[in-house]
Amino acid sequence: MLAPQGPRAHRVDHLLIAEMVKHGSRVLDVGCGDGALLQLLADTKDVDGRGIEVSRERVNACVARGLSVIQGDADHDLADYPDGAFDYAILSLTIQATLQPKAVLQQLLRIGRYAIVSFPNFGHWQVRAKLLFTGRMPVTENLPDAWYVSPNAHLCTIKDFSNLCDVLGARVERAVAFNASGQQLGTWLPLTVHNLMGEKAVFMLTQTWAENNGVKRS
Repeated sequence: MLAPQGPRAHRVDHLLIAEMVKHGSRVLDVGCGDGALLQLLADTKDVDGRGIEVSRERVNACVARGLSVIQGDADHDLADYPDGAFDYAILSLTIQATLQPKAVLQQLLRIGRYAIVSFPNFGHWQVRAKLLFTGRMPVTENLPDAWYVSPNAHLCTIKDFSNLCDVLGARVERAVAFNASGQQLGTWLPLTVHNLMGEKAVFMLTQTWAENNGVKRS
């Protein structure tokens, strides 16, 4: 696994995503935030990276760091990109904040030869316990905001996301769940265990229509 570099540690999902991305690839990071993932990919994988971010302040900060980032919204602006424009279309800890997650994932699969999505798992045992014992929407380190100020519009579990992949006909090339300590759960464990013990998950997907239309994947 790639080790944290520089003055601050990288997010675990960013490190997992960096492992999945091939050297020299074309990458679109949707909802790129402060550009931490784009910078990591540029430093470790020499990617041709582009970013979209809804916050003008964050866009300006990314541009000041030399990153190619424009202001845009995942729910509305992905349709402007042509089919297969990137090797990887990435959405890290953002899909739960979109208005139309299904449509956004469809666009990622269209734009990228691979789509990589990370998200917080609402099926984690701590979330379940807080719902069970308090009867209120949980506030955790992973979900730090009260329900009335949270940017999360569509929280889901790992099982939910896996089902959405089936609905869209997306092939799961790799799926990784990890706990609060950043330790990956064994791939040999059943989905039910990942859904219970995984705090977050990262999925790398391809769209089966691409093979049917002669699109080769390396």
